[in-house]
Amino acid sequence: MSAAAPWLTTRRLALHEITDAHANELYELDSDPRVMRYIGSGRLSTREQVDAAIRRVPRAYGRYPGLGTWRATRRDNGDFIGWFALKYIPRSAEVEVGYRLRYAAWGRGYATEGASALVRYGFIDLGLYRIIGVTHPDNAASQRVLQKAGLADAGWGRYYERRLRLFEAVRNGAWRPQWPQDAAAARALR
Repeated sequence: MSAAAPWLTTRRLALHEITDAHANELYELDSDPRVMRYIGSGRLSTREQVDAAIRRVPRAYGRYPGLGTWRATRRDNGDFIGWFALKYIPRSAEVEVGYRLRYAAWGRGYATEGASALVRYGFIDLGLYRIIGVTHPDNAASQRVLQKAGLADAGWGRYYERRLRLFEAVRNGAWRPQWPQDAAAARALR
């Protein structure tokens, strides 16, 4: 149980910064095959991988103010349910909303509640223009969560060295970057 005040609260959730005191919870989360089924290769995380993440996550709070990964608990009883993130996807300039919840927390609306709160925070407090979410192509439940959180199906993208389903939300529907589709279009813009 974290003694510090929550970083963000929703109606039912409290989000706290992750510290090394949370290593056992995160290891338990990443040791559940149901949770890890659509994450990366689907393999369970080792204790060493979780410990490395525990060292890496707190550094991101200072490096990318306002972004990060936060431990999620129920406000009514303090039970750990998982984590939520609003962070840069490695090797990109894309900001992603993400989450990983304990199996016992699935189907209760927590994922939608937390993801929706982070999307609002990203647009209102951070002034972001676009937030994305990515899922394994077969993870229909997570795709529904992203859509309920206000992200629209945007097709496919290549993230985390794999082809994934891409969802996006934009702060202002009139704002959308325009990219040349081919070299001829790029020359025409010069």
